[in-house]
Amino acid sequence: MRRVSRTINRVLLGVIGVVLLGTGGLVLLGGLDLPAKEQLHLPAHWPWSRPGDVLLSAQQRTRWTGQGWWWPSVIAALAVLVLLLLWWLLSQLRRHRLREILVDSGDGEGATLRGRALEGVLAAETESLEGVDRAGVLLTGRRREPRVRALLALAPHADPGTVVRRLSDEAVAHARRSAGLDRLPGDVRLRAVKHRPERVS
Repeated sequence: MRRVSRTINRVLLGVIGVVLLGTGGLVLLGGLDLPAKEQLHLPAHWPWSRPGDVLLSAQQRTRWTGQGWWWPSVIAALAVLVLLLLWWLLSQLRRHRLREILVDSGDGEGATLRGRALEGVLAAETESLEGVDRAGVLLTGRRREPRVRALLALAPHADPGTVVRRLSDEAVAHARRSAGLDRLPGDVRLRAVKHRPERVS
């Protein structure tokens, strides 16, 4: 599903880019008054062929404004467009989080584990490690091949190498065994927690 969504996004962005680039190029050629319309094989009614041309003439802009259906139709079309863009944006944000993990239960049918539940357990166990002030965990990937993305805020005295090693050997290893996974790869980001300087008397 993620691969299909990625392909659709690339195709749509490519089509939109080609249309905008082609239209912008033709308008630019008209504005610079470069080749003639016949040399570019443009339609006879093409509006942007001379520097004095405008994108939309006054007649085109006010053609249907006197009709009672015009403004409600424009508002409805813009509202639908905004809703579609919001839906697309939310789908991009939502598709990165893994909602559930497929667990091998040994009976041939399998079971599902909520992604948020495993994220919560991983975050809690990670925060219990020495030197970790806060931890944020996100599961990505596929149901059968999840990945861990962790953001750790380290205390000033923490040793990053030790924290990462314990994260892999303890928290991630426990999660992998409990979910019955052969492997559970991950990406870890570390940042230091800022603290106020201590006074020495």
